[in-house]
Amino acid sequence: MKEAIKNEIDSILHNQTWELVALPLGCKPLGYRWIFKRNMKADGSIDKYKAMLVIKGFRQNEGLDYFDTYLSVTRITSTRLVLATTTLRNLEVHQMDVKTAFLNGDLEEEIYMEQPEGFSAPGQEGKVCKLVKSLYGLKQAPKLWHQKFDQVMLNNGFKINECDKYVYVNNTKRGYVILCLYVDDMLIIGSGDQMIKSTKDMLKARFDMKDMGLADVILGVKINRTQNGLVLSQSHYVDKILEKFNAGDTSVSNSSRYHPTSFEK
Repeated sequence: MKEAIKNEIDSILHNQTWELVALPLGCKPLGYRWIFKRNMKADGSIDKYKAMLVIKGFRQNEGLDYFDTYLSVTRITSTRLVLATTTLRNLEVHQMDVKTAFLNGDLEEEIYMEQPEGFSAPGQEGKVCKLVKSLYGLKQAPKLWHQKFDQVMLNNGFKINECDKYVYVNNTKRGYVILCLYVDDMLIIGSGDQMIKSTKDMLKARFDMKDMGLADVILGVKINRTQNGLVLSQSHYVDKILEKFNAGDTSVSNSSRYHPTSFEK
């Protein structure tokens, strides 16, 4: 966990998320907390541990230091339509992850936070963090991230789908690319490898990205490739629930009620 915490602080400092200032009179800095989570592989095993520095945004005042709030997630119907398209046209589905996505939003409101314990700047221990960019936990963080991502995509030739504003399409003479955004995860499909590569290169030049190659898990849904197409299932999630409730040794019976979603040619 220590390595995960250090990586998070390094990302925040590299991103210039805050500047150290003396706390203005009449202002009270917000506190923070650490949240830890495990990123899982397609088979349900642990990929890596991740630490997030989260400001106590529940102490923010609406109309004073935040206004609009919302979260950017592609509709499940859009996801299924895109995956069905990949099957019909024999396309590949790639996946990318934005590291510390919420740190990219440009903050307009004046918000102060305590320096993280153990990471106070030498000689400036009495100062506080004045946020310049967004941070996890802020009420407006998801909205600011989506605004930044929108701007980058539109400036690079993409258009926003009229039916789902978290689906982006770039249609050129060389081919097309479709991107589905799920907060900080994204699926990318294209009419050719070069179209996908150019999109990845564009995103890497603008954000701190992790290229996950061919997609295998998105939002807890496992993507299996077969000769006939794609199969979506949550078998590893079911196994996790059974393990949690000590029901892993129960007998198995067939059920006509549930079948994995499949897209066949």
